[in-house]
Amino acid sequence: MNQDNHSSENSLANHYLLEPGYILVPDHSVGISTVLGSGVSICIFDREKRIGGMNHFIFPYIATKGKTTALYGNIATITLLKMMLARKSLIKSLEAQIYGGAYHPEKSNEDVGRKNIDIARKILLKNQISITSQDVGGEKGRKVVFNTKTNEVAILKVDRLRDQDWYPYQ
Repeated sequence: MNQDNHSSENSLANHYLLEPGYILVPDHSVGISTVLGSGVSICIFDREKRIGGMNHFIFPYIATKGKTTALYGNIATITLLKMMLARKSLIKSLEAQIYGGAYHPEKSNEDVGRKNIDIARKILLKNQISITSQDVGGEKGRKVVFNTKTNEVAILKVDRLRDQDWYPYQ
């Protein structure tokens, strides 16, 4: 067998930039990138089916009916979970990773990042989803890249978020 032949299963078919307020559970292997400050992203992965999805929210919760969007953690997290279950995933096969939730006291009086982290953890634990990894809090922003086929995550931490931190690079 020629060692130069690589399985296309290990390569990413394409990349997707996940902006705040969006959720993605793709049909095929995708590298999902997002950039986080106080916002949080949850990556959920099905160990049996080898599929994953990701959300990105910037506020912890909303209770006002009719104004619910995935910008809010309570909506984005429950919706991501429902999307995984709609793909016939079983709760016992799911695991989660949480990223983001930075707080810089010189830029804001309120620690929204901590509230975002707390709502993510609360909903995942309530739904019996194991949290296997997290990189949360602190003062640095993060660029997160999640491989939906392998459950691998790369994180780049930055002091301040710039336009070139977004994919594709300028």
